[in-house]
Amino acid sequence: MDNQNLQNLRHTASHLLAAAVLKLYPNAKIALGPPIETGFYYDIDFGKEKISEHNLPEIEQKMKELVKEWKKIEGEEISYQKAKNIFKDNPYKLELIEEIKGRGEKITIYKSGDFIDLCRGGHIINPSKELKHFKLLSIAGAYWRGNEKNKMLIRIYGTAFFSKDDLDKYLWQIEEAKKRDHRILGKKLDLFLLTNEVGGGLLIWKEKGAIIKRQIENLIISEQTKRGYFHVNTPHIGKKSLWQTSGHWDLYRDKMYSSIKVDDEEYLIKPMNCPFHMMIYKSSLRSYRDLPLRIAEIATVYRYEKAGELSGMLRVRHITQDDAHIFCREDQIIDEFLSVFDYTIYLLKVFGIKDYYLRLGLRSPKEKYLGNDEIWKKSEKEIIKAIEKKELSYVKSEGDAAFYGPKLDIIIKDVLGREWQCGTIQIDFMLPKRFKLEYIDEEGRIKTPTLIHRASLGSLERFIALLIEHYAGAFPLWLSPLQLIILPVSEKYYSFALEIEKKFKDNGFRVKTDINNETLGKKIRESTLQKIPYMIIIGEKEFNTYKEKNYYKISVRTREGKNLGVFDINQFIQQLKEKIENFS
Repeated sequence: MDNQNLQNLRHTASHLLAAAVLKLYPNAKIALGPPIETGFYYDIDFGKEKISEHNLPEIEQKMKELVKEWKKIEGEEISYQKAKNIFKDNPYKLELIEEIKGRGEKITIYKSGDFIDLCRGGHIINPSKELKHFKLLSIAGAYWRGNEKNKMLIRIYGTAFFSKDDLDKYLWQIEEAKKRDHRILGKKLDLFLLTNEVGGGLLIWKEKGAIIKRQIENLIISEQTKRGYFHVNTPHIGKKSLWQTSGHWDLYRDKMYSSIKVDDEEYLIKPMNCPFHMMIYKSSLRSYRDLPLRIAEIATVYRYEKAGELSGMLRVRHITQDDAHIFCREDQIIDEFLSVFDYTIYLLKVFGIKDYYLRLGLRSPKEKYLGNDEIWKKSEKEIIKAIEKKELSYVKSEGDAAFYGPKLDIIIKDVLGREWQCGTIQIDFMLPKRFKLEYIDEEGRIKTPTLIHRASLGSLERFIALLIEHYAGAFPLWLSPLQLIILPVSEKYYSFALEIEKKFKDNGFRVKTDINNETLGKKIRESTLQKIPYMIIIGEKEFNTYKEKNYYKISVRTREGKNLGVFDINQFIQQLKEKIENFS
């Protein structure tokens, strides 16, 4: 079944939802109810009625009753006056009718049973036969037309599929997603903190979360150094004139924070690192022999997100970027672009992410951009040449370009099939010109370099949120904040357990000994909940072996509950080191 048919099914389901609500709550005013990627919703003004998720089963049951009589959905073009008469008691529909008339479009209604809605169409033919597998999911608040100055309505979300198996699979994914929610797991595992006392979207990395972040940063720096990148650090603020030159002030201002005065000059907090890396390039005379010049930075940037858009680690205002800018000659563009692509895919393999696709972000006529058509077409052509050289498939997406150039985004899918934008690679012919960057070619002529922007993992906050959910909090050994925990069965073995802890620490492992006065069973349960990869059980057998033979033997258990048996400690240490070297 193609996507359009599924959209039609869900559009019909939104009508059915509205019809059921009006049967149960005759004074309600229905507003808008479109299909969406994961299902459908309808925004409704319930007036003084108090509605919660406890009401959803009743509404869903009414939908099941009504749909039996919905043998067809009929559309009809009607006059402006007739439309106003039909919806005379609904201010939301009347507003839409005026807009439709103002655009000079036809006014159409669709009817099934005794339910009539203002609608453009796009429905299934026979709801009584086709619309059987649906579910109402949740309730949220939503301003009318998305404008916070308008009235807050109730939005009821649901989903619908053509088969029970597809619906059951989706409902399972929702439940699994709840278990994997990074906000819940992040709190349970004590990884990060978000508090209103600090400010919305300003994330604090706690000790365990900071370890994960540092491990990823160490991997990035090590791998990029091998690939010829130079790592730098730049300020968090810069003069306003810098951002005017880059175009951010004109075209990205809504994401930037207000200027601050320093010595009677205006400064801005950086939303990106590009202008600073331009200054590094510009600080020396460059020759064609110096190119490509690869400048990288694990940097903190600040972008304004509306309060309603903030979401755990996924949408924050304080962002850590794995950022880099590659300055190159035009004849180097393709190779450098593909080198960045290969590096990004290497990182995804390290994290066990194999399912992804490529999205080419292009301009939208509705947005403002730097430069002219010729330069944009040139940039698009170079990206497509690189993609085709690698024989990669991609989809085009109008409106997803950066304001200075088209970009290739790597969209990854996690174990639940959810999509996340990860890395991005952009070709830019404009900022080098705006910053008057130059190099001397082999014939002594002054040329302008080409710029490749890239952030292979994007925001580390978002990427680590992805990893928390991807691994369900059970990080691989190399990433786990605590890799091993030593569990002495009683106080008698504490000193011996601490000796073993030192042995592991001396070999570079993140390990601690649980010396709480609790039963072994409780310690194992707590360690399992904390998703620590390995538990080392220390009791009489292990102690006596060392006492009699001066030989360390340990009993090992995994967080999955599997007893691995008894190991020589040096043998086990070597096995763990091999796992870490292989990022497992």
